[in-house]
Amino acid sequence: MPTPAAASHILRRHVDFPSAILPDQRDVVVYLPSQYDSEPERRFPVLYMQDGQNLFDGHESFVKGEYWRLAESAEAAIAARQIAPLIIVGVHHAGPRRVVEYTPTANKRIGGGSAAAYGRLLVEELKPFIDQSYRTLPDRPDTGLGGSSLGGLVTLFLGLTHPTVYGRLAVVSPSVWWDRRVILKHVREARPKPETRIWLDVGTAEGRQALEDVRLLRHGLVKAGWIEGDDLSYSEHPGANHSERAWAARVGPMLRYLFPSRA
Repeated sequence: MPTPAAASHILRRHVDFPSAILPDQRDVVVYLPSQYDSEPERRFPVLYMQDGQNLFDGHESFVKGEYWRLAESAEAAIAARQIAPLIIVGVHHAGPRRVVEYTPTANKRIGGGSAAAYGRLLVEELKPFIDQSYRTLPDRPDTGLGGSSLGGLVTLFLGLTHPTVYGRLAVVSPSVWWDRRVILKHVREARPKPETRIWLDVGTAEGRQALEDVRLLRHGLVKAGWIEGDDLSYSEHPGANHSERAWAARVGPMLRYLFPSRA
């Protein structure tokens, strides 16, 4: 059943979305802009987001009450004609298996390494379901992927390994540290350079190592051919820590860069 999230937009929940690729079911929450009902012939770009629990509802979030306020921010930006109306798909993580699914390689102490399989779930199972169930613009230029922390890591990894699927990436406070910064190797080996628009950010209060790691990632992307001010936006946010509250504060700029208004 559709659940009204506010007067102008709708959230729809698909409970226990099944997968033949990974063992866990997960909820999927879909944000539809007000234009979805008012313009029934219109089709919309889609942004898929990791850690769906933390996006739309403070009662479900990792820290209760702190969430991205993604629906509210999107609706405000659409109303101000700052971004194109879009569909946002929040994919809940798999609980204890979050680390497993969000990491491209295995760590001897922590585990992990199933990001490629998780990417198949998104591309082969979830995206076809969303494209069949909703009025989407399904091609690469209109399909985005985003996430923070390990969700940012898996976002960039899947963007590099599925360059014909995703044209826009929100790489928020990514966990570059994973497996001795293995994501930098994937950036170096991305040939030819994907035609992908990337938002990359970090907070200055996330720790010295995190800041240095994200700066290394920025350097690697530029060296690989991304151009700041063109297909790469890089920003450091003074005083911002590693939290949903901090990420919520920069949802607006992120959406404006990745899905600018076409009006």
